[in-house]
Amino acid sequence: MNHTFDISDKVAVITGGSGVLGSNIAEGFLRAGAKVIIIGAHQERVDAALTRLRQISNDVIGTVCNVLDINSLNSVKDTVLAQWGHIDYLINAAGGNIPGGTLTVDQNIFDMEVESLNKVVDLNLNGTVYPCLVFGEIMAKQKFGAIVNISSMTAYESITRVPGYSMAKSAVENFTRWMAQEMALKFSEKIRVNAIAPGFFIGNQNRAILINPDGTLTERSKKVIAKTPMRRFGDISELNGAVQFLCSEAASFITGTTLAVDGGFSAFSGV
Repeated sequence: MNHTFDISDKVAVITGGSGVLGSNIAEGFLRAGAKVIIIGAHQERVDAALTRLRQISNDVIGTVCNVLDINSLNSVKDTVLAQWGHIDYLINAAGGNIPGGTLTVDQNIFDMEVESLNKVVDLNLNGTVYPCLVFGEIMAKQKFGAIVNISSMTAYESITRVPGYSMAKSAVENFTRWMAQEMALKFSEKIRVNAIAPGFFIGNQNRAILINPDGTLTERSKKVIAKTPMRRFGDISELNGAVQFLCSEAASFITGTTLAVDGGFSAFSGV
């Protein structure tokens, strides 16, 4: 058996773990034998995710936590350490967009709601930075660990209608590189910080702009597919292998990088 990719018995903290992205990553980790704690903003969503995940493994706990609240994050940290004694991985899957932070077809940048813009940037940027500060400090003390942040195709290209999300994800990539060198230089080369950049996956947050009420593709979807060499949307489970790889010893000399999981979208000019 090749143990290079093995993550069994490792402890993973997954923010946004009650959402579609985070819960699917959690499912993949549990199937690979890891121990998981999921963090979510709403109790009912955390409970629903736990019900599904415990059908796979009992090595999962869940808690309600505001990723923008350091005290709340510290409480989760204490829970994890009391349960399992250490933290191997941090997956920052908390984030997303909000209706007021997305421009409609008829709007321009000057119609953007500043309050919504600030919320989107705060959630996606500081919602990644703050968990890194809290759980990354544990990794610094124990001298090992891996962090995987979530970037986006919006960090690669100026995709229309999502300015706040684009700015935040671009900053997440910059912070990923910065945190990678900080941890390796000052604490341990066994602490790695990377990110994945998902391509286009249909989820609850983007369904309305990608799929018409009758189930057909919107014009935006058609443009996405035309620029994706694989000519399809991704399945959310197709992110799991990339995250597990970046956490495993197979990626022991990889830090400060972003891995695109996008069906070729970022590599294709469209002509």
